[in-house]
Amino acid sequence: MNRAPIGVFDSGFGGLSAVKELRRLLPGEDVVYFGDNARIPYGDKSPDTIINYSLQDAGFLLSRGVKAILVACGTVSSVALGVLKDRVSVPVVGVIEPAAKRALELTKNGVIGVIGTNATVKSGSYERTLKSLDPKVRAVSVACPLLVPLVENGYVSDDCLITRLALREYLAPLKRAGADCIILGCTHYPLIRSLIADEWGGDELVNTGLEAAKTIASILASSGSLSEGTSGRLSLFSSDSGDTFSQKASFFLEEECPEFERVDILSYGPDR
Repeated sequence: MNRAPIGVFDSGFGGLSAVKELRRLLPGEDVVYFGDNARIPYGDKSPDTIINYSLQDAGFLLSRGVKAILVACGTVSSVALGVLKDRVSVPVVGVIEPAAKRALELTKNGVIGVIGTNATVKSGSYERTLKSLDPKVRAVSVACPLLVPLVENGYVSDDCLITRLALREYLAPLKRAGADCIILGCTHYPLIRSLIADEWGGDELVNTGLEAAKTIASILASSGSLSEGTSGRLSLFSSDSGDTFSQKASFFLEEECPEFERVDILSYGPDR
């Protein structure tokens, strides 16, 4: 048994949807979450900036003694995962490959839709991963820059017209292409899953955070590093000192959450 915590980071609150799945799958594990809320969004930053931010985020988690890191950010998984795996001494799991594998299990016609941030879509990471797993598959990707701020600001109810209109625009190319499965390429998107399913007209939606959590569970089980019990502790950290963090975190986790601590993220890095 290994009581070291599992580390999770994202550019904001969205990664907490992955934490929710991780805690459901592994209730005995302690989890340390870092949200880089002061620098959100990552999706419109340059690759060099995203890599630098992600190394700092991982460096903070390593300072907390984590035994594995779940990168609950589609943008970082698309742009910086290789660098993280090279520089970090514990297992690092992103959201792309686990989601791609699940999508290939679900699709019947070989046309898979991907929605994500500008950086995720521009990187072409989902297309490359899907093609590497099945050269015959066709991936259709659409950048959805409005969705993260809409979710972050609570526009998630099924009757929210502004989010529906944005989704109608974003999902149109996937409908025209005949996609029969959609990868939700950002951990914010499960919060509007029902809206996406309704506007798309289908329910074959891949939750990237859930699939990454399953992969973390498998890695820890195979190495004998799982913790026992059902009362794992959750610790929350943020680079921002905003007074709405706990309220928004509870919204993403769908449970009352502990108080967060502010972190000076600029002082961290994997080599420090």
